[in-house]
Amino acid sequence: MLLEIKQEGRFKYAETGTGEVLLLLHGLFGALSNFEHLINSFSDRFRIIIPILPLYDLKPEQTNVDGMLDYIDGFIRHKEIDKLHLIGNSLGGHIAQLYYLLRPEKIKTMTLTASSGLFENTLGDAYPRKGDYEFVQKKTQTTFYDPKHATKELVDEVFEIVNNREKVLRLIFMAKSALRNNLREQIPGMKVPVCLIWGEDDTITPPFVGKEFHTLLPNSELHIIKQCGHAPMMEKPEEFNRLLEQFLNKWL
Repeated sequence: MLLEIKQEGRFKYAETGTGEVLLLLHGLFGALSNFEHLINSFSDRFRIIIPILPLYDLKPEQTNVDGMLDYIDGFIRHKEIDKLHLIGNSLGGHIAQLYYLLRPEKIKTMTLTASSGLFENTLGDAYPRKGDYEFVQKKTQTTFYDPKHATKELVDEVFEIVNNREKVLRLIFMAKSALRNNLREQIPGMKVPVCLIWGEDDTITPPFVGKEFHTLLPNSELHIIKQCGHAPMMEKPEEFNRLLEQFLNKWL
């Protein structure tokens, strides 16, 4: 299902379905495509909203986790959402945790998949090189267990970003901000039901990170999917959706 990107004031987002709100938060790359299978499976009984994070639109000094949190807080107030289920992948999971710490009364459940907040290999030692499409393609493929999931559309998006100096700078600002914003001390205070879904072959937020979240979160369940990398909702959509549905059904 291809969703239309809407714009209201400073907010860009996509929305479909009716029912309780599932708010989906994407990571540094991709946006709607990250959640295509989830949207198709849940939009018949949930109101699904995907805000587009302004990763490359804010001023450099605002391009950090606090800037993204301010944007999401403003967006949820703009949409007048009272209660919601938060689902975040990678950086999106990090922002979900920060939003819970800010507005815990609004969150019914939280699902984190390959989330940052404790540890991540975001930049690594071999960040995609400008002008080298093959290198960018191989680097993008490492996000997944099966490289076929690094579609030409996704590789083209990454290639365009690494060849745009302003976007690269903001990407670095954002990644470094996430690394500095370690949530280890705050996580034990998150009492909300949390579903953790991790890829066994995730090299960016490896499985030990999911296990550490599970140890620290007092009301969590952990699922590790085999032959799966950093984006379980893309690489193993049927298993991801089954686990998510089982979790949500406990708390509706």
